Amino acid sequence: MSSNRHIGAMEMGTSKVSVLIGELVSSTGLHIVGIGECQSQGISKGGVTDARKAGAAVHTAIELAEKAAGGVRLESVYLAQTGAHVDGFYNEGECPVSSPDGRASAADARRAEALARSKRLPEGRTLLNELRQPYRVDGRLVPDPEGIAGQKVCVGYWMVHADKARLRDSFGIVQDFGLNVRGVLLSGLASGRMVTTPLERQQGALALDIGAGTTDYVLYRDGAPRVAGVVAVGGNHLTNDLAMGLRLREGDAERLKIRHGRAGKPAADRGERVWVDGSMGIGDRQVPLLAIEQILSARVAELFDVVKRKLGAEFTPEGVPAGVVLTGGASKMEGMAEAAREVFGVPARLGEAPPWVDREELRDPRHSTALGVLDYILLEEAGRKRPAGFAGFLQKIFGGEK
Repeated sequence: MSSNRHIGAMEMGTSKVSVLIGELVSSTGLHIVGIGECQSQGISKGGVTDARKAGAAVHTAIELAEKAAGGVRLESVYLAQTGAHVDGFYNEGECPVSSPDGRASAADARRAEALARSKRLPEGRTLLNELRQPYRVDGRLVPDPEGIAGQKVCVGYWMVHADKARLRDSFGIVQDFGLNVRGVLLSGLASGRMVTTPLERQQGALALDIGAGTTDYVLYRDGAPRVAGVVAVGGNHLTNDLAMGLRLREGDAERLKIRHGRAGKPAADRGERVWVDGSMGIGDRQVPLLAIEQILSARVAELFDVVKRKLGAEFTPEGVPAGVVLTGGASKMEGMAEAAREVFGVPARLGEAPPWVDREELRDPRHSTALGVLDYILLEEAGRKRPAGFAGFLQKIFGGEK
């Protein structure tokens, strides 16, 4: 196995650093040969807060993945990115059909694209990913406008951008260990691709990746990502609320959340109580189960409401008949789908890894992001369709382009 047939995907999250190594087995196939995971340190909500600690965690995850892959040495990785510093905007470009026969050409489409992508970013920001919407010719949706009769071609882009300094911090951590960052992808785009089907993306669906420090969202319509972004609230905030509301240490609150947490409507009896650490010994105490459920359900409902408000007019129940699909480590809490149905008013379910993911440990929702990055890489390496935002990204970060 030659080294240039191995590709790496990395997620630097609040709770963990994950590295997956995949081997390209054909022009369209990928076999995952290495998994490395380490508890995060010095990383919070998609940003580096302590370079030394973050570097140690990243180095450990890389070494574990390379060892699991039989000693393969990675030369580069693709990086999943999240964080409160990520933002986006929508812009459209419209171009009149120039051909005398009234049929749109590829050049007309390129001019419309150029206009849609021409809006300048704020100072200190860099383009992360470009999400092209389906073309329209005189208002009609078309997958390819070339040869379609009409008067004008229109196309829109959702432009995802991020803080340049924050990205440099993350890239620097990776590069300190001799690895190149070949590209970057918004975490929600990666995980959303893993847990939604092509039919759901065509019909209209909302994917939510609930991690420890952030929640990534991506709204699909007409088969393409329409809007994507990040909310700086995740599973750790649920733990903090429990700790404050019940006057607990953070570790005890986390254990209670895992053992007894419920995101949907509270279902416990008013008098039902549970032990904090389960030892029932000296220092242990009981707390009301109903209080745990009330605190968690209120915070989860608030999180979903924040996402709904961020989407604004882009979200309507009629526009997402496929409903909400949940993933990420915090999505496994009981009642999470029920809570999503209540807030968004559409069907909701927990996402599942696609059938090609045949290793049981990788089917856990916490791996959705890294798996999604590998899937996007496969498109890139196979040369079929370059994922938006991968091409030329490092030049924008380090080459001074604004």
